[in-house]
Amino acid sequence: MAANSQSSDIETFRLFQSTDDGSDKPSIGGLGFLDFPVTPLPPPPPSVEVLPSEGSSSVKYTVEKVDLGVVTLLKGRVSTQEVLKLSDSDLVPGKYEGGLKLWEGSLDLVKSLDSEIQKGNLSFEGKRVLELGCGHGLPGIFACLKGAAAVHFQDFNAEVLQHLTIANVNANLPDGNNGLDKGKVRYFAGDWRGVDHILPYARSHSKDAALSADDPVGGYNVILMAETVYSMSTLHSLYELIKKCISRPHGVVYMAAKKYYFGVGGGSRRFLSIVEKDGVMTTSLIAEVADGSSNVREVWKLSFK
Repeated sequence: MAANSQSSDIETFRLFQSTDDGSDKPSIGGLGFLDFPVTPLPPPPPSVEVLPSEGSSSVKYTVEKVDLGVVTLLKGRVSTQEVLKLSDSDLVPGKYEGGLKLWEGSLDLVKSLDSEIQKGNLSFEGKRVLELGCGHGLPGIFACLKGAAAVHFQDFNAEVLQHLTIANVNANLPDGNNGLDKGKVRYFAGDWRGVDHILPYARSHSKDAALSADDPVGGYNVILMAETVYSMSTLHSLYELIKKCISRPHGVVYMAAKKYYFGVGGGSRRFLSIVEKDGVMTTSLIAEVADGSSNVREVWKLSFK
């Protein structure tokens, strides 16, 4: 029987343990075999904004319903071979990062966001939202449906945005983006090492960015990401991007991920170790999912101390 447990009391996670010499060293349950070498990344591709008009109808797009209990969303199915001229592969490092596949974490994240809203811990009303590594974009679409003022979708591949994300947004928000002003839903392609330079609300545009909701360089109020922490080689750049983009001091990040991605070395606990070591943000466990379809999946909330 599937188990999907939403923690009634938010659990604060501490990955580092103090040692006798006073230093902090990572401890991952004694799993020393998870110490993978980090492979250097190739130079990043240029970052570009993908316009809604660039959404493509040149490949077959089949619409399917996704019933999450709390909400029913629409998502498309396209062929990796048609879109990227690749075999039906989950990812090709540096070329394709799996955005055409619907990963379990994005569904976990939508359910957890709804739970947070019901508990009074979250509101998207009037908020600026960024979904990193969006792929299908279901969490960002959910934010649109819940009244976000602006939702920006980012993915490594422009082709994913052109052939899938834009079509999914149009399928779920057929009536003028559900009331969002024209231009408030935007799409950006690029590597996490440089895409902040084109994200309109990234705080990196100004060292003295104001925090008002109307300030274009005040940061994003909410950052969403699902299944983005699988690769050891990208964890630091992802965290640095978050710090460049999040509004301070009240911005929050919701992250859904597997606890460990066996074979590639990443996982939620690896990423959280970087966050904790930095000492800027605090982390809280929102949900844990152990339904047997994969190893344990988690949803975490990051906020400023």
